[in-house]
Amino acid sequence: MRQVSHAIDGVEVTFDEPNLVANAGLLLVGTLVVRLGLEALVDATVRLGGRVGGARPGRKVLTLVHAIVAGGSHIDHADVLRAGGTGRVLPHRAMAPSTLGTFLRSFSFGHVRQLEAVVGEALRRAWAAGAGPATARLVIDVDSAICEVAGKLKAGAAFGYTKVLGYHPLLATRADTGEVIHARMRKGSANTARGTRRFVEELLARVRRAGAVGEMVMRFDSGFWCNDTIATLARLDVRYTMAVRTNNKGPAKAIVAIDEDAWVDIDYTPDGQAQVAECTYKGRRLIVRRTRLTNSHQAKLWPDWRHFAFLTDLSDDAVSVDAFHRQHAVVELAIRDLKEGAGLEHVPSGNFSANSAWLQCAVLAHNLIRWAATIDQDPPVDQLTVACTVRTRLIAVPGRLVNRAGTMTLRGPLNWPWARWFERRLGALRLLPLQPG
Repeated sequence: MRQVSHAIDGVEVTFDEPNLVANAGLLLVGTLVVRLGLEALVDATVRLGGRVGGARPGRKVLTLVHAIVAGGSHIDHADVLRAGGTGRVLPHRAMAPSTLGTFLRSFSFGHVRQLEAVVGEALRRAWAAGAGPATARLVIDVDSAICEVAGKLKAGAAFGYTKVLGYHPLLATRADTGEVIHARMRKGSANTARGTRRFVEELLARVRRAGAVGEMVMRFDSGFWCNDTIATLARLDVRYTMAVRTNNKGPAKAIVAIDEDAWVDIDYTPDGQAQVAECTYKGRRLIVRRTRLTNSHQAKLWPDWRHFAFLTDLSDDAVSVDAFHRQHAVVELAIRDLKEGAGLEHVPSGNFSANSAWLQCAVLAHNLIRWAATIDQDPPVDQLTVACTVRTRLIAVPGRLVNRAGTMTLRGPLNWPWARWFERRLGALRLLPLQPG
């Protein structure tokens, strides 16, 4: 029997290196934060004067943001920014978790809206710096998420349609980059479509202020099916695709009336058959996709056609529009990024407004990760790479700060696979112009 080496047992461990940086890639995000002038922006916009914990909101918001960028999902995880030399690659003082908890609890609904305005202005500045769509078509996906919580002490948490205790935030993402353009925390019992019209109006005003001047298209699932929302989109000159519930009597009747010769085969699934057709429902274009299994054994489980339908005002052929609407699923990548190992994996407070502010910090962290990796590139690369991948390659880089002939140098590990990418990104970010706070 081969003897197992015990050399690893001889490794001693000490935690005494003051110049070690746990997440050296925070230098990238910190550089972008400085170029966008975010600390001064938060200080000028979020006015918590006179409230306990409300002083210097800029450094407190950015401490939370950088902790989430590094993978933090609890307020206590902000302590990673205060270890070793990590604070020296940040453009602000890293605050203690106890201070951050008090700070979040100082928020009211109005203060959360001020923080939302910060996220919107950060979007405008980043797009002006090269991340925006300019005159290109802007596709926006709107969806909701369920943020599960444990226990009954979190204000606003409730059981919704999924029978899960938690919150039910509303999110809008940019389809080609995964940026979260707008987000709103809602109580767990909220209907999926609740507040959609106002959310859409605020969202479109935000992206237009940010510089989007091309055609806009918004995609919704059936939970948002509402004539009021469609009317709002028409008033604001925005195209749409909006799924409908096919078990509803009206759409079901329209689908049944489609002539068999109108169905067109599409390449959709290897185990079945799929076809697309279109008709009119209440004067609007209704695209219908039907699918069924072709395997003789499985077909016994679902012998009939299953239908999926959506309303649209796009003028492309039905097959193309159906393929376009199916890409709405990319919104789930952003939702997963917000949840897995990041801000919305754990909603930290029992206070609803504090959790709403935490959501805005998570959104800002999510966008900063994407901008740090792609801003000012033509064309942007790896736009829909999940944040966990960017965090592994660019953020979670161990490093040590040393003084080389009077120049502070951050030394990373030899043979780091993504060292050249890190260097290119840092060089590009340092070339961005400084924006006023």
